[in-house]
Amino acid sequence: MEYQLDVICAGMALVDSIIKGFDPNPVSASGYRAVSGSLNAGGEAVNESVAAAKLGLRTGILCSLGEDAAGDLVAGELKRSGVDCSRILRSIDRPTPVTTMFVNEDGTRKSITNGAHRHNFRPDRYPERFTGAKALILGSLFRAPFDNPEIIFSVLSAAKASGQTVIADTKLPNFRFLTLEDIKDSLPLIDYITPNEDEARYFSGKEEPEEMADAFLSHGVRSVIVKLGAKGCLLKSAKVSIRLPACKISAVDATGAGDNFVAGFASEILRGASDADALRFANACGAICTTAVGAGTALKSREQVLEFLIDTDK
Repeated sequence: MEYQLDVICAGMALVDSIIKGFDPNPVSASGYRAVSGSLNAGGEAVNESVAAAKLGLRTGILCSLGEDAAGDLVAGELKRSGVDCSRILRSIDRPTPVTTMFVNEDGTRKSITNGAHRHNFRPDRYPERFTGAKALILGSLFRAPFDNPEIIFSVLSAAKASGQTVIADTKLPNFRFLTLEDIKDSLPLIDYITPNEDEARYFSGKEEPEEMADAFLSHGVRSVIVKLGAKGCLLKSAKVSIRLPACKISAVDATGAGDNFVAGFASEILRGASDADALRFANACGAICTTAVGAGTALKSREQVLEFLIDTDK
C-alpha cells in the first residue's frame, strides 16, 4: 500500500509557558523572580511530529487548535519544522490550551493545566486524516482526546484496518480517569506503548519496571517501552527484554524528552531497524532533548543523533 506520509501524530496541541529557576521568595507583595520564561509550542502530538520531521520522516499531525494567538504560535512552529498541517482542526469556540511549566535546575518539572485541556475533538470522525501513513502515534493516551474508550477503540481499529503500525504514548490522567481494564479491547491493537516510569507504575500498580511492562503485556499490547529517565529505558515483549542505561549528558530541561524518544523510536522502526537498534537511537534522542530549554530546541537532525551515538561509543 502506498502511503502519503511516514507517520501521523494525533492528540493534544498546546503552548507551554516555561518558567525556569523560579524563586518562591517574593520580591514584593505580588512579585516573584525566575531565571527565564519562554513560550513554546507543545503537547505530545506537536513535540513528536516536530521531532519526527527533523529526523527526516514525512510527518503529519491531527490535532485541534483554537483560532487564537496560541494556536497561531503552534501552527507556525509546525510549519517551520516541515510538518504537514493539512489535518489540523481549528475552532473559534475552543481555545488552544496553555500549560504553565516550572522547570527546576536539574531539569525536572511540574506543570499546571486548566479547563481548556479537557476539550475533546473527535479524531474518530476523521479516519481519512490519520490513516494515510505507515504509522500512527497516539500522543497522550489517557488524556484528551484519548481519554474516551469509544474514541480510542474506533481510532485504533481504523488504524490497524489500514495496516498502520500503532505507537501509543501515555500520560497520567488529569480530568477523566481510565484504567487498563477500561480500554482492554483497545490494548491488543497497540504495537508499542511507551509510558514513563511514573505512568507505568500508576497504570500497572507495580514497582519494578519489568513487572510494570508485564502488566501491559498481559492486556495484549505487543511491546512495552518504559522510559526510566536518568535510569535509561526498558523494552519488553513476549520475545525480548532489553534494558539500556541513560546517555551521559548534562540535563537542562526534561520537557519533551519522552516525546523526542518516541519520535526517535518511530524513525528507526519505519526504516526497518530492529527493536534494539531503534531503542538505542530513541534513548539518544531523549537525551539530546534535555540539553536545552523547550521540547523542540535541541534535536536538529538524524545525522546529529547518529554523531551523538558515535561519540558515546568512544
